[in-house]
Amino acid sequence: MNNALYLMVLLLMLSGCTGDEPNIISLLTCVDCHTVHTDSNHQQTCISCHKGNDQATDKETAHVGYIPSPAHPEHLVESCGSCHAEITDKIGDSMHFTLDNSTNLFRKAFGAESELASFLDTPQKSDPESVLELADDLLRRRCFQCHPYNSGDNYPNVTHGTGCASCHMVFAEGKVETHSFQKPGDAQCLSCHYGNYVGFDYYGRFEHDLNYEYRTPFTTKEKHFRPYGVEYRQLKPDVHQVRGMACIDCHKGEELMQKEGKKPSCKACHSRGELEHSLPADVEKQEGGFILHGRDGKEHSIPLMKHPAHEEQAETISCQACHAQWTYNDYGRHFLRSDTDDFDEWYLLSVQGNFEIETIIENNNDFDKDELPAIMTDKITGEPEPGLWHKGYTMRRWETPILGRDENGTITTMRPKLDYFLSWIDEEETVRFDSVQSQAKNSGIRPYVPHTTGPAGIFYKERIQQFLAQERSAEESSPDKAISADKAPESDL
Repeated sequence: MNNALYLMVLLLMLSGCTGDEPNIISLLTCVDCHTVHTDSNHQQTCISCHKGNDQATDKETAHVGYIPSPAHPEHLVESCGSCHAEITDKIGDSMHFTLDNSTNLFRKAFGAESELASFLDTPQKSDPESVLELADDLLRRRCFQCHPYNSGDNYPNVTHGTGCASCHMVFAEGKVETHSFQKPGDAQCLSCHYGNYVGFDYYGRFEHDLNYEYRTPFTTKEKHFRPYGVEYRQLKPDVHQVRGMACIDCHKGEELMQKEGKKPSCKACHSRGELEHSLPADVEKQEGGFILHGRDGKEHSIPLMKHPAHEEQAETISCQACHAQWTYNDYGRHFLRSDTDDFDEWYLLSVQGNFEIETIIENNNDFDKDELPAIMTDKITGEPEPGLWHKGYTMRRWETPILGRDENGTITTMRPKLDYFLSWIDEEETVRFDSVQSQAKNSGIRPYVPHTTGPAGIFYKERIQQFLAQERSAEESSPDKAISADKAPESDL
C-alpha cells in the first residue's frame, strides 16, 4: 500500500517537468543576488556591461567572463562606447585620463628632456640612480592616486569609481551607492580635488598641518573623523559656491572630456558684450539681464561687469588678481622616501592624507601588533614596492595671492607649485639623495587660479600698485629677479 502511494507521488512530480508547466528548477538572475537601481537611460541587462553568464544556475558559472568595473579605461570603449562612441573616442586623450601636463611639468623640474604622452608612460625603477628616477618613483607611488585608472584612497569621501564611473556614479563609504548614472556632482569632483589643491579652495577649505597636536581647534586622530584623509580649517568659500553653483556649471563636459576642450572664463559669463555675441546654451537672456540655468535645475542671476576698471585693465590684469580672497601658499614641499624600519620618529606625522603610510606608521608603533613591511603600492601596476614616501613642508600659509606675470605678460595670481625637495634613505640607512631641489624656474612659483572669488574690495588698487612697485625694484636690481612665469602651460599641481 505504501509502495503504491510512493509510486503515484513520484509520477505526479515527474509529470510536472513536462508539457507547458514551469520547470521546478528556477533560474536565478543577477538581481536575485545583487540589488541594483538604474536610471531610465540604462534599463538594460547586467551582462550588457558586466558580461558573465546570466543563464547560469550557480555563482561560479555566472561569473565566468565577469567584468567588475566595465567603465574602467581598459573596458569603457567596449561597454560605454557602444552607446557613447563619440565621447569614448576622445576621452582617452583628455587631461584627466593622461595627466600629461602636470606629469611633464614635474618631470621637467627634475631634468626630463622629453615629454610623455600620458602618466602611464612614467618609467618605473625601484632602485633609482638619478634624481629624475627618484621623482618618477614619487609620481608612481604617491602622486598617481587620483585618476580614472585608480579607485582612490581608502577614505570614505575619496574612494570613487574608475573610468566614466569616476565622475558619473555615486560612491559612499568606499562602495557604489547606486547604478544610476548621473551628472557629476561636487562630491565626485572633491573625491580627487581635495587637500590643498584646486577644488578644495572652492569650498573654503585649507588642509591642517600634519601634526595633529598642533591644530586649532584640537581635533581627533581617528580615521572616521577624516573622510578625506586630511582635516581642514574652514575659510571663506568662493562666492559662486555660496550661491549654490556646482563645479560643472562652469567646467563643462567639453573641457573635461576632450583634449582641447574650451575652458571657462569670467568674461564669457559676466560681460554683457560677450553674452550678447555668443549666448551659452545654459544661459537665458531676460529683460534686464541674463539667467544661468544650473545643471541641478537652479537658476542664477548673472551679475554683469560695470566698474570702469574692467574696461581699463581688461587685457593686462586677470580677474583673480583683484577678486581672489585668499590662496594656498605652501612653501617647500619635502618628500622623503624611507626604506628603513624606523617608524617611531614619524608617529606625530602619521596623518599625511595617505592611508597606506598612516596604517603602517600607526601599526608599527604599536608593540602589540606584528610589524608591517615598509612598502607602498605602485598606483599604476598595483604592485608593492619598497619604501614609504613621507611628506612635509617648510611653511604652510593661506594669504593674499602672490602676483606675477603669465606667458602673455598679464598680471595674474601665482602660488608655489613646483618647489619640491626630494630625499631617499635606503634600508641600510644610507642617504642616497639629500633634499635635492627642483630646478623649476622662479623657485617653482607658477600661475594658479584660486577658486576663492569674492568682491575686489577697497584695496584692489593697492594690491596691483604694490606688485608693480616690487617688479620695478626687482628689474632695477637684476632683470632675472622679476616675478614672472616661465613659458610652460599652466597646471593644477
